[in-house]
Amino acid sequence: MKNLVKNERLQMIVIAIATATGAQFKINPFSNDYFRIGLGVSIFLFLLLLMPHLPYVKTGILTGFLSMIVQSGDWITHVHSYTILESLQNNVAAGCYYVVFAFGMSRLRQRLKELHPLMLGGYIALIDFVSNETELLLRGVFLGTNTFYFKEWFLIMVIAVVRSYFVIGLHNSIVISQMRFLHAEQEKRMEQMLNINSGLYGEAFYLRKAMDTIEGITADSYDLYRKLNEDNLKAYSQRTLGIAQQIHEVKKDSQRILAGLLKLFDSEVVVHMSLSEIMHFVVKGNQEYSEMLKKKIIIEKELAFNQNTTHYVPLLTIINNLVANAVEAIAKNGTIHIRVFEKEDDVYFIVTDSGKGIPDHKKELIFEPGYTTKYNEDGIAATGIGLSHVRDIVHSFGGSINVASLENASGTEFVVRLPLTSLIKEGRVDGTFHYDR
Repeated sequence: MKNLVKNERLQMIVIAIATATGAQFKINPFSNDYFRIGLGVSIFLFLLLLMPHLPYVKTGILTGFLSMIVQSGDWITHVHSYTILESLQNNVAAGCYYVVFAFGMSRLRQRLKELHPLMLGGYIALIDFVSNETELLLRGVFLGTNTFYFKEWFLIMVIAVVRSYFVIGLHNSIVISQMRFLHAEQEKRMEQMLNINSGLYGEAFYLRKAMDTIEGITADSYDLYRKLNEDNLKAYSQRTLGIAQQIHEVKKDSQRILAGLLKLFDSEVVVHMSLSEIMHFVVKGNQEYSEMLKKKIIIEKELAFNQNTTHYVPLLTIINNLVANAVEAIAKNGTIHIRVFEKEDDVYFIVTDSGKGIPDHKKELIFEPGYTTKYNEDGIAATGIGLSHVRDIVHSFGGSINVASLENASGTEFVVRLPLTSLIKEGRVDGTFHYDR
């Protein structure tokens, strides 16, 4: 807390010094009068808008006091007088300007973010005008000068309006730049989170499938144990029972791992994402992927249908996998086209690429686990589970996936069909893990 107080005090001192320094750049609107309009007010207003957490009135008192000291020194130099009391008397009104201005701003501080910039500018211009007139009034009291300049009021008001809207415009431009930067950072984090969730979803999907397989093996092992026991093959039956128990332990460990993965999805919270947002992340992520592979690939999207869905993670897993495969299938230069449309209560996702294509006799094999056409520079094959992921997830939604080669050009086209009802129904992330080949 002490560090926070010291920090605020330092900020207040910085505002006071910056304002007092800026006030030296000035104009004198009235002849034969030391009343002046300087850059200090603009600096003071800008810093108050930039740091609304500061106590405005205290900041105004400190700024007014320091400005009075600096302007008194400037007055002594200007009139070649060394009377400190007289110099303070001539400039105390200028110091009071900042106190009145800060008091007026303190009345607006709670509404700074609520007020429209045009309305806020009007309020600040009024505060500026009142502060200037207060300074003129005090100068009349202390120095006997003319207090009311009726002909010059218009000039003071114009200066207040111009100054207020200029500072607000400058401040808002900085705020907008910060918001754009934060938006870009948030989008980057969102993209990273979605990519991680997409990968975890695929792994959890297959872990659930493996658990179903393990459960079947456990049941078969126990059934074999019973039969061996009935045939009085005790030695073999006991070994079979031990195998069944070990498999059951593997299943329990898998269940704990799956539970941990599902917690990462925060499945208790239903979040909606539109198809257009999903396509945006797919295009952006794979565009960066193609650049990382040093390929010049144009990724286009054609969205004829848009719908919010809670199943954005599996959808992202499906489309992102297909587009990533298309990026890898293109040698150096090419195009990828993603088309989304609705037809007869089904939603179609079509991914077309200009790669080398897939031979007809391999089209059925590409969806099998372990099959791959991709090898690295050392001749080592990839894992080849990507398209099998896609097929099984598509089937879990009650959909279908087909692949075809382009007739008049090289390349491949994947057509994914998903029932519209499976996309729009409410559900948690783990609600789409049901495996049904």
